[in-house]
Amino acid sequence: MIIEMLIFLVTLLIVYCIYVHKSIHYLYKKRGIKYIPGVPIFGNALKSTFRKKHFVEDIDAVYKKFPDERYIGYTQGTTPIILIRDPEIIKSITVKDFDHFVDHRQFLSEDVEPLIGSSLFFMKGDKWRDMRTTLSPAFTGSKMRLMMPFMTEISENYVLEDIDVCDLMRRYSNDVIASCAFGCQVNSVKDKENEFYKTGQSLFEMTTLQRTKLILSMYFPSLAKNLGLKVFKEKDISFFQNLVKDTMEYREKNNIERPDMIQLLKQASQGKLKADETDINNDKIKREWSQQDLVGQVFIFFFAGFETSATTLSMTIHELAVNPLVQEKLYEEIKIFQETKGKLLYENINDLKYLDCVINETLRKWSPALIMDRVCTKPYELPPPREGGKPTKLNPGDYVYNMVNSIHLDPKHYPEPDVFKPERFSEENKQEIKPFTFTPFGIGPRTCIGTRFAILEIKVLIYNIVLNFKILKCEKTTDPILLQPHEFNISALGGTWVKLEARTQQ
Repeated sequence: MIIEMLIFLVTLLIVYCIYVHKSIHYLYKKRGIKYIPGVPIFGNALKSTFRKKHFVEDIDAVYKKFPDERYIGYTQGTTPIILIRDPEIIKSITVKDFDHFVDHRQFLSEDVEPLIGSSLFFMKGDKWRDMRTTLSPAFTGSKMRLMMPFMTEISENYVLEDIDVCDLMRRYSNDVIASCAFGCQVNSVKDKENEFYKTGQSLFEMTTLQRTKLILSMYFPSLAKNLGLKVFKEKDISFFQNLVKDTMEYREKNNIERPDMIQLLKQASQGKLKADETDINNDKIKREWSQQDLVGQVFIFFFAGFETSATTLSMTIHELAVNPLVQEKLYEEIKIFQETKGKLLYENINDLKYLDCVINETLRKWSPALIMDRVCTKPYELPPPREGGKPTKLNPGDYVYNMVNSIHLDPKHYPEPDVFKPERFSEENKQEIKPFTFTPFGIGPRTCIGTRFAILEIKVLIYNIVLNFKILKCEKTTDPILLQPHEFNISALGGTWVKLEARTQQ
């Protein structure tokens, strides 16, 4: 009886998916939008679902199929999504007509995953606006100036030998966020099994069951919500909840202040936080935040910052290893800087212009953003997808993916896109970059709030490594760099391995 019931349910699911699959095809044809049919249940994401390709490669295959279209149809599971290829339309959606596209797609429900679901990334409408305003003071220049010494101190722990770069960069990102967000002093190089790092790794190294739940949540969000599918382990969530709660209570009891996110959230919970430290009206946020809301923001800061910063650091080091001329040019800039200005400070770090170019070029080739997803919140009309086509009417609840990586690697926007050329972003060349074709942290009101923090964190460590070491290829260094199949995280196939050779200081 059980077997017959399972067969019936599976058959019903397959029939339903085929029906939805055909409905999506009909929708695209009705709207005059070009698309690749894909397969039932998986749509255009079959290969990335089974980790045969990276998610961004599945999307890129559709992007490249229709080079003359302004936007195209993409199917993720059973969900129709419009991929925006045209920078002008991306500008309209993310900036000019932002009020029609305020929200992100929410595939993890707040009811099921409260810390993720209640985070700034998934918040909607006015609640998102209020939280964004609440958190903005944490990422101003004055706050970064106070946090930079923590980053510099931590970076001094990360100068080693033949290394697994991916592992080391995760440890560095972990320690920076532990210090700057949570006020925790950890050294994940010396204490490799510290609780903070272990919990972070547990969040990202998903089991097969967790991956299955995540895929179901992405492809069938309503079903996942009704089933109450939890992706993350309860003990990991509890660790962060208790850490924030206990730290806030301890600081309140002992009258302790520290320039980090915990301090900001403590002020927010007490209604003492001003909307912006530069706001002449000094208005305070009127909304009262629950403890879950506040903990959710620290959690997403860790969750979003941990892997993306580590990714960019790893790929930067990998590119420097396989592009020694770029590395030598960067070293010459850093050496002159060190000889003439001495200590690296927040006030002078932006003088390292070529370092900026190197990091921007890494973010172009290997952006962790992948796409800028938006949900239509008010009826909207897209211009025709091609000359002679008809406009497309979007309804509330429709999804659009504004392309990031595919545009970054489009030879129409960046000649020889696979070549690592930091000079693209030099003062004399950067004006040639077309607006809205370089968006590694998103753009518009929903751009990543932690961009300044992430860039600073990356610069500090790259500066110290290149100043003290030559980054050399070793037997395990892959060249050219290929992507490791994954749903989201960007990393090199086979990992990033290099040899660090101490420089002779003259």
